[in-house]
Amino acid sequence: MTTALDQLKQYTTVVADTGDFQQFVQYKPQDATTNPSLILKAVQKAEYRPLLEKTVRDHASESLESIIDHLLIAFGTEILKIIPGRVSTEVDARLSFDTKKSIDKAHHIIDLYKQAGIGRERVLIKLASTWEGIRAAEALQKDGIHCNMTLLFSLAQAAACAEAGAQLISPFVGRIYDWYKKAKGADWDDAKDGGENDPGVQSVRKIYAYYKKFGHKTEVMGASFRNTSQIVELAGCDLLTISPDLLQKLHDSNEKVERKLSPEAFKDAKIERVAVDESSFRFQLNDDAMATEKLAEGIRAFAADAIKLEKMIEELRAK
Repeated sequence: MTTALDQLKQYTTVVADTGDFQQFVQYKPQDATTNPSLILKAVQKAEYRPLLEKTVRDHASESLESIIDHLLIAFGTEILKIIPGRVSTEVDARLSFDTKKSIDKAHHIIDLYKQAGIGRERVLIKLASTWEGIRAAEALQKDGIHCNMTLLFSLAQAAACAEAGAQLISPFVGRIYDWYKKAKGADWDDAKDGGENDPGVQSVRKIYAYYKKFGHKTEVMGASFRNTSQIVELAGCDLLTISPDLLQKLHDSNEKVERKLSPEAFKDAKIERVAVDESSFRFQLNDDAMATEKLAEGIRAFAADAIKLEKMIEELRAK
């Protein structure tokens, strides 16, 4: 019997969402994504401690910022030994509102990968989908550096990313689901509000439909899943980045997976274009309480984990 994971791969490019690269070998993903939280989680495991220690030892005389950059590239390099496609490496979330510094950091990351013998075609630079992050992506794409726009929760963000020519976007299904479930409280009904009616699933469907209707080349990669139902409901999305525990559940399941999304289905859809100038973008984002709150929360969380990683490195360097 064909597994749900194998069936999903017929319609969608499967991506592993983890820094724990030893864990996803059996699932044979095409690409892999990382972020500060995933790297922090990975380096706390015994099997990745040597990689952390070696990086700190080899770059002990350099700045803390430089050591972290080298650590990100060390993980990315190891991941690329396993997967055939691309790895996403994230720019520090504390630069989310600084276009120039985001651009400079992205170029530095690409240079470090080049020194490690890895071409830019195998790397996606992850940037927060703020106005400043999107402008950074626009400039980087023109320089041949491909970007993955993260912390994306609204059509306004998605439309602006597409107009900027971003390679890929990562709309966060699970975090949207979390917000609406919390907002509804006791009125939340898993049977009624889940499956195809899941607000996170609906958000990605809306973005996918918009892109296909207007012929945008930017890839849509659903991210941040809470259960396999959310994944199955998005079968046919360009890509889906999935955590190892959910990859395992799909691997162990023989549930029938049918294609739910296809470009042809939305060619004649009645969809209006979204204004993507700065004032329209900021107003639309501000007008969406969920997107505003989750974007801010996500930046804070990634920044906090970056600080925790810095403290871990400082303690290691002090020994």
